[in-house]
Amino acid sequence: MLTRRSFATRLGAAAAASCMLPEMAYAQRAAVNFTDLPKDMVWLNANENPAGPPQVSISAMQATLPTANRYHYQEFHGIYEVIARSDGLAPEQVLVGAGSSEALHIAVDVFTSPTRPLITVAPTYELPVELARALGRRVVLTNLRDDYTADVHALAQAAEQSHGGLIYLCNPNNPTSAITTRQDLAWLVANLPANTTLLLDEAYIHFGETPEFASALPYVHQGRDVIVTRTYSKIYGMAGLRVGYGAARPDIIARMAPLRINVISIVSARAVVAAVEDASNILPERRAALAHTRRELCAWLLDRKVKFIPPQANFVMIDCGRDSREFISAMPKLGVAPGRPFPPLTNMLRVSIGTGRDMAKFREVFWKVYKG
Repeated sequence: MLTRRSFATRLGAAAAASCMLPEMAYAQRAAVNFTDLPKDMVWLNANENPAGPPQVSISAMQATLPTANRYHYQEFHGIYEVIARSDGLAPEQVLVGAGSSEALHIAVDVFTSPTRPLITVAPTYELPVELARALGRRVVLTNLRDDYTADVHALAQAAEQSHGGLIYLCNPNNPTSAITTRQDLAWLVANLPANTTLLLDEAYIHFGETPEFASALPYVHQGRDVIVTRTYSKIYGMAGLRVGYGAARPDIIARMAPLRINVISIVSARAVVAAVEDASNILPERRAALAHTRRELCAWLLDRKVKFIPPQANFVMIDCGRDSREFISAMPKLGVAPGRPFPPLTNMLRVSIGTGRDMAKFREVFWKVYKG
């Protein structure tokens, strides 16, 4: 039960966490000197989409800006309905917030406790792990398999031994770009221990090509103990607009809703509505463009016998053959900013997929550093 005192306690913890966990801090871990950079810097460090917002979204934002003096609260039920309907959901099955990060924050807060840990793999997206630790919750990390996929049996076993908890999976996983297959996902959902909720982060869901890959949204439709988060930052190219959502059973959303910050910006909301209503045109084109550029990079790496994890997201994890921090430090000075370190994969460099021109520059700079 959310009392005034418990809310104040959570607010204090969240405030402390916010000093530690802003997403921009993750980019700064890449050791980029932001004060002395080439003017033509190629940014491949944050898994952003170089295509930017769709034109329909830009037009919607331009039309909305003159009315931004109003809160537009009365419109948001309809906005949430459009967002929910785009994935076959009802409004009471979604919680819309600032990117998918807000839903992830709330899920960790609500579904972990001093006796219910966060259970995940290492490495993965750090936000849920670091937030759980900031809240004083126990974190159980399991090892990836040799092929860099999540060991769903180990995750279920950890939840069983802990008498419940919140299992977090990013699928495809950030930073490895590897997937949890539809078979593994089905097994995990079917074998969730008592008092266990599965949190699936599908920020990169649209970039997967293999038939082994599948969304967990059908399990939300089935009413399972599953929360799925989505964002409009990646395939839709609207990272700076900060819109995403969590999807789950209505009773799960009802438990999360009291910790929602507020409605999102009306400018961002109208941009998202315009995009999802034109998704049948936007998504296939963007998927194809990304996949083409990704395949070009992978072919180039194969030709030079540089190892990498076969990617299913809009980034690739490349084996540098030595400590990746050398590349993270040297490449920005030459005009390319790659991703941050992801221990324990200390020899691996995460590289976002940019435009064709971006990746040509990346190949030039990476090879120069790689050859020494």
